[in-house]
Amino acid sequence: MSLMPFHIAVQVRDIPEARRFYGGVLGCSEGRSAPEWVDFNMYGHQFVCHLNPQLGPAGRLGAHFNPVDGHGVPVPHCGVVLSPPDWQQLTARLRQASVEWVIEPCVRFRGLPGEQSTLFILDPTGNALEFKSFANLDQLFAN
Repeated sequence: MSLMPFHIAVQVRDIPEARRFYGGVLGCSEGRSAPEWVDFNMYGHQFVCHLNPQLGPAGRLGAHFNPVDGHGVPVPHCGVVLSPPDWQQLTARLRQASVEWVIEPCVRFRGLPGEQSTLFILDPTGNALEFKSFANLDQLFAN
């Protein structure tokens, strides 16, 4: 079975702000849109930002943090598993954009099954995003 693109929708406080972040900072191309929502191509996956006017201009979503390999991982979060070169390229792009890290780029579970490069950031609304990469993708579900 071939892997199909994933679809996720998140709420944002401002559509132009979401366009600047997802299009400009992350480099996601834009698909269909309306005044209340916009589709982005996030590494082949459909990522949709829906306007929630109740969040207001200073709205930030709250997150819970769970400990994972010595870091506080924000929950909820979503993201994409990338190839090592794509992960390194995105990391460089985010450093150049001077993003604020929730968890700086690092290697998690070093020397163990499922070893992975990972990073966490927040979009301007406060949606937590994780981008990770495995040297051995066969270990994606290793325990």
